[in-house]
Amino acid sequence: MRIFAGRVFAGLAGLVLAAAVAGGAPAKAQTERYYDPVSRSWQTYRITPEAAGKIVREKYKRTEVRYRTDKKPGSVIVDTGDRYLYYVLPGGKAVRYGIGVGREGFSWSGTEKVTRKAKWPGWTPPPEMIVRERKNGRKLPAFMPGGPKNPMGARALYLGATEYRIHGTNEDWSIGRAVSSGCIRMLNEDVEDLYERVSVGAQVTVM
Repeated sequence: MRIFAGRVFAGLAGLVLAAAVAGGAPAKAQTERYYDPVSRSWQTYRITPEAAGKIVREKYKRTEVRYRTDKKPGSVIVDTGDRYLYYVLPGGKAVRYGIGVGREGFSWSGTEKVTRKAKWPGWTPPPEMIVRERKNGRKLPAFMPGGPKNPMGARALYLGATEYRIHGTNEDWSIGRAVSSGCIRMLNEDVEDLYERVSVGAQVTVM
């Protein structure tokens, strides 16, 4: 059995995400299997949350790309299927970021505007989330102040009058996965970058 703990193995980027438990970071290394086409056999491996985060950063590295859209520069487009968010630039380009999206039953689409921006936002779980998590044996606080342990991460962009946000996360392994309750998650360093680019009033299209 091989243990992948520190280095980035780009070829396993898609496989490693299955090692995480939806809705919460794995507390310890998880044992997974993958098919090795060279040896033509199934292999087992273990991966830590830290290593998973490194692989996420490699696979979903922030980059400027060519991007054709009729949305004006300064707009945000969220592609939930491909797990990317695009900040539209002039000249047919965009900054592309990796994201985590809503899990089954919590995904959504539509157009909203950024109504507010916040640094190190506090978190007030909706009452229905508190009830739902209590049934699962997890007690949520009525309010959690902003900080490194807050699930809202370093920055938040509030969308219209909805309860949805584009925000950072302290569970970097979750980028590329459908695990949230409808919010769009980003790596903290990425949401900090987006925060500086996006203006209040900017259009956000979720597909």
